[in-house]
Amino acid sequence: MSASLPVRAWALLLVLCGTIFLEGIDVAMLAVAVPSIRSDLDLSTSTAAWVMSAYVLGYAGFTLLGGRAADLLGRRRMFLGWLTVFLLFSGLGGFAQEGWMLITARFVTGVAAAFMTPAAMSIITTSYEEGPQRNQALLVFAGTAAGGFTLGLVIGGLLTQLGWRWVFFAPVLLAAAVLLAAVRLIPKDARPERTGGGFDLAGALTAAGAMLLLAFGIVRLEHGLDGWPLTALVAAGGLVLAGVFVAVERRAAAPLVRLGVLRKASTVRADLGALLFVGSFFGFQFVATLYLQELRGWSSLETALALTVMGVDAILAPTLTPRLVARYGNARVILGGFVLAIVSYALFLPLGPDWSYAAMFPTLLLSGLAFALAYGPLTIAATDGIAEEEQGLASGLLTTAVQFGSAVGISVVTAVYGIAGGGLDGFRSALVVPVVMVAIGAAVAATGLRAGKPTRAVQGSGGLAAPESATKVTVS
Repeated sequence: MSASLPVRAWALLLVLCGTIFLEGIDVAMLAVAVPSIRSDLDLSTSTAAWVMSAYVLGYAGFTLLGGRAADLLGRRRMFLGWLTVFLLFSGLGGFAQEGWMLITARFVTGVAAAFMTPAAMSIITTSYEEGPQRNQALLVFAGTAAGGFTLGLVIGGLLTQLGWRWVFFAPVLLAAAVLLAAVRLIPKDARPERTGGGFDLAGALTAAGAMLLLAFGIVRLEHGLDGWPLTALVAAGGLVLAGVFVAVERRAAAPLVRLGVLRKASTVRADLGALLFVGSFFGFQFVATLYLQELRGWSSLETALALTVMGVDAILAPTLTPRLVARYGNARVILGGFVLAIVSYALFLPLGPDWSYAAMFPTLLLSGLAFALAYGPLTIAATDGIAEEEQGLASGLLTTAVQFGSAVGISVVTAVYGIAGGGLDGFRSALVVPVVMVAIGAAVAATGLRAGKPTRAVQGSGGLAAPESATKVTVS
């Protein structure tokens, strides 16, 4: 193994982390800029809400398909192609003059992320040897994702002061830099081996349809009891299509998704845990943002700066978490993250109308620490032990769970806030949702303690070595 390989391994990881960082700041910056966009374009409340929801719908609706496409069509090809689409439509959003133009741009950007992110994660899981090297790479990747979102809040607040269109133009510059580096650093895929039976078009269509309807139904939860028949109809349609998808996959000669992967307990547990944990995290952050801006009257920049402490996970995930996993095992660290999150959100339940920042600080700090403990190890558990030719699928399943989790968390807290009548009582009621979600997640995570030996230890602060596979990513 040449001395230059560790440098190349880190360079490859930096490029892939650049992608997840790009996705994180893109979402966070837009969340801060929506009020300014609404005012400038004179958008209705529902149209402004769809500026955010369209991205979630595109992302959640196509992530499963995107993950499998990386396995079947080539990870490098999917990564570079959809990163280009992400770049183009992010830029187009900055030129939007009407609400429908912005919504369309955000939907396509979400679809691009749905193909791009699982491809990036599967490149990591097939480029670094399973065990300490891969685990450390995934922890760095997870920390970068969280750091991108938190930093995006601050950057979004600053850019919105200059003009909301910069929130769309800034990611274009970062995406272009990542794309140029990726072309050089990401090795070419081996030609995928087709096993016969053709591409599972029926499976692809039913999977995308089911995910889109289910995601739309979840997004509509934010309306609470208003229009519930449509919400129920959409959700029922999604479940029916999901059933059709399962029937199609059972009969397909070359299924899009091998259903056997869903019988792997550790993968299902990790995906469900990620859904609950991320949902609680984003639900809490959404409530905290509304509380500071609507009830307390803080500016978007003041709110973003206040929440920056939650970004401690970007520092701790690649430094502290590997040492804890090495000493205590993956399952215990995940459970510790859930328990810490329960304590964190519970401390915020008695919030008052004039709470000082010092009173909020423990929750903000502990929630960031909880994210550092839980999210990275959940990522490891979701892809551990999966065959190389299905790493894209495993990454897609995890990313789907994360996107559905964020949609559930935000939609349910919004619904509870509205049903409770808004105001301080509404905020307190909505804060119960993240507590309940992480409590259920802790119960799920606890089953992992009895499931067998923990994930292989992660090396501590040492360098990330690159195995032979880091110089050539193959697709089976």
